[in-house]
Amino acid sequence: MAGHNKWSKVKRIKGAIDAKRGKLFSKLAEEIAVAAKSGGPDPDATLRLRSAITLARTQKMPNDNIEHAITRDDNDDVLNIYSEFSLPADVLERISGRN
Repeated sequence: MAGHNKWSKVKRIKGAIDAKRGKLFSKLAEEIAVAAKSGGPDPDATLRLRSAITLARTQKMPNDNIEHAITRDDNDDVLNIYSEFSLPADVLERISGRN
């Protein structure tokens, strides 16, 4: 039974590496989303977005994740506006689209 323990070692090591990469990708995606929201979705016009995308590419973040982070639309601004008028909680839930 030589090598019977190989997959469990690979699984444990790969799981740890994937968790670290996932955490890093989440931070990079958040930075890209904030930069795109503050300066617009064009990386040529926004230095902060361009540098965030460059950093994400150096860390081998997939292009789909980068594009999704740029186009991500948070409803937080809408909720903040509506919550100032103190709408009922069920109306706020319908506006946010969250369960």
